[in-house]
Amino acid sequence: MIKIDNLIVQFGGMRPINELSAVLTAPVAGLIGPNGAGKTTLLNVLSGFVKPIQGSVALGERPLLPMTPLQRVRAGLRRSFQTEQVVEDLTVAGNIAAITDHVVGAGHHARAVNQALAFAGLTDVAERLGQSLNLFQRRLVELAKCVVGEPKLILLDEPAAGLTEEEGKAFRELVLRIPAEFRAQVLIIDHDVDLIRSMCSETMVLDYGKLLALGPTQSVLADPNVRRAYLGEF
Repeated sequence: MIKIDNLIVQFGGMRPINELSAVLTAPVAGLIGPNGAGKTTLLNVLSGFVKPIQGSVALGERPLLPMTPLQRVRAGLRRSFQTEQVVEDLTVAGNIAAITDHVVGAGHHARAVNQALAFAGLTDVAERLGQSLNLFQRRLVELAKCVVGEPKLILLDEPAAGLTEEEGKAFRELVLRIPAEFRAQVLIIDHDVDLIRSMCSETMVLDYGKLLALGPTQSVLADPNVRRAYLGEF
């Protein structure tokens, strides 16, 4: 569960997040909004890359804002980025192993890597270098890194962008398995409304840094205010 209370982020005279309060409880939740709505800024606050001037954020009952980014990773926060963070000269297994030093106890690294490889369907390419991977495989590596070491919250930023229809379907099915298999909540940012509709039982909509809507995805996407602000309908 993510709890956000009266959050304000200010850059000069601009507030990309402005008095935002919300509670997200769904196993897989969506975050949408028009360009400039504050979506990526919110992910950066959750990750520890941006410091708000006011408010609080908690993962369950644990306050996030006092923690460094590394402390948040150790507390169970994981994130993927729009541009894959795959190290070209490491193997697939090596890319996944790189995170285990921070989140897995001594003596359990190999097991954690193998579990992540198996989950993402990457066991057969475990020894291939990152530079040899296609886009879909890179996305799978990113997802595998997110499930290492007892994650609590996984933030996915446009995770299916550029994938074929078949690849996107396979990727979505993996993400939907995460809450049951890893007991982690997933928050997805995406511009693809159909993807959000098919994956997220709860969706939050931001507009100019403010909360426009939050609730069951079908109801939110049918909201006239959301359709005007996000879908361009009148």
